[in-house]
Amino acid sequence: MLMPILQIHSEDMPAYAIVCGDPARAEKISRKLEQARELAFSREYRTFVGLYEGVQIAVVSHGVGSPGAAVCFEELIRAGVTTLIRVGTAGSYTVDYPAGSVIVSTAAVRTDGLTRQLVPDGFPAVADLGVTQALIEAAREQESADAATFAGKVGVGITVTLDAFFAGVEEIPHRKYKQAGALAAEMEIAALYIVSTLRGARAGAIVAIDGFADSDLAAEYDPHTDAVGQAVEREINAALHALAALARQDQA
Repeated sequence: MLMPILQIHSEDMPAYAIVCGDPARAEKISRKLEQARELAFSREYRTFVGLYEGVQIAVVSHGVGSPGAAVCFEELIRAGVTTLIRVGTAGSYTVDYPAGSVIVSTAAVRTDGLTRQLVPDGFPAVADLGVTQALIEAAREQESADAATFAGKVGVGITVTLDAFFAGVEEIPHRKYKQAGALAAEMEIAALYIVSTLRGARAGAIVAIDGFADSDLAAEYDPHTDAVGQAVEREINAALHALAALARQDQA
């Protein structure tokens, strides 16, 4: 069956997928796979499949923001994907996790507009426990292996999903989210968790910190530093290891 937006066929899709915003990052991740091949590049949605540690994995880009990303998640699940892990970047709310850190998202605050049209306001956006645990273990293994060069830390906690990247006349209440214990802000995780919950898939997310979202911690934003690049590499490796571990558990 053809997915009309992603332009992929369900018979080509495995059960496990990594999703990311940037089509170029999807191509970068695909280079870590054996027998990688590109299935489609439609709009912002670029799809690869290949093998990682013997497991068939898809890598798909979803663009920026919840509405377009949700289209990707919906069609992947309809095509037969049952486990999704988002890798991306986020702005930190605390000096405890500076640029170069990695955070595993256990749940997402839903400040986006998309999920309000899918579920009631009080419904939580929560990651799958098994996927989250696999990501935590893989991320901490990466931290231990790279201890001498790790620029930040591995964190585990709640993230915030926003629609606005740049400030407008309305103030985004970053300080309130920080005071409530949220660790970082990004733009798609809530959509991933809600769509996956509604459609019976399991999902998790891991993000590399590329700066501070809280204006109280204002610093020049530069997502292209070596520290951020290394964090992105670590989160990709952690996601791949986590998916392979989950596949082995599923087959046991």
